[in-house]
Amino acid sequence: MMTQTVGSGTAANSNETHAINDDDFARIGEMAKNYGVTLRTLRFYEDKGLLNPKRDGSTRLYTRKDRARLKLILLGRKVGFSLREVKQMIDLYDPTGSNSKQLRLTLEKSEKQRARLEKQKLVIEDAISELDQAMSTVREMLASAAPAKASAAN
Repeated sequence: MMTQTVGSGTAANSNETHAINDDDFARIGEMAKNYGVTLRTLRFYEDKGLLNPKRDGSTRLYTRKDRARLKLILLGRKVGFSLREVKQMIDLYDPTGSNSKQLRLTLEKSEKQRARLEKQKLVIEDAISELDQAMSTVREMLASAAPAKASAAN
C-alpha cells in the first residue's frame, strides 16, 4: 500500500548499508547509496516534483520526509505504478488529516495494478509452458539425431 505512514522498514530497500539518523539530513550521494539508485534518478525525481530536498548552496539535503517519500516511490515503481500514479497517491498525504482520500485512491489503484499483474503472470506462465514444450521437442530431436549420425559415421 502506498501511504505516507509506512513504517521505517516496510518499503525500505534491503540493501541499505549505512543507516541515516532520522534527525539528520542526507546528501544526495548517501541517498543514492542507501537506496540503490543513481544520482541521476534522484535528480529526475526532484524534477518531477516527487522529492523536494532542502538546498545548502548547490548541495541537496534530504530530510526524513524525503527518505519516506523515496521509499514509497521505489515501492510504487517495483509493483508497476507509473511515477505519475505514485505522485498522485503521495501528494494526497495530509499529516493532520485522516488521509481517507489518499487511502481510497491507493486501494483503487492497487486493486487495478494487482489485476494487471495477475494477467501478466498468466501470460508469462503460458509462455514458460510453451517454451518448456519447445525445448522438450528440441531435446527429443537432438536425441534421435545423435544415434542416426553415429551410425552414418560407421
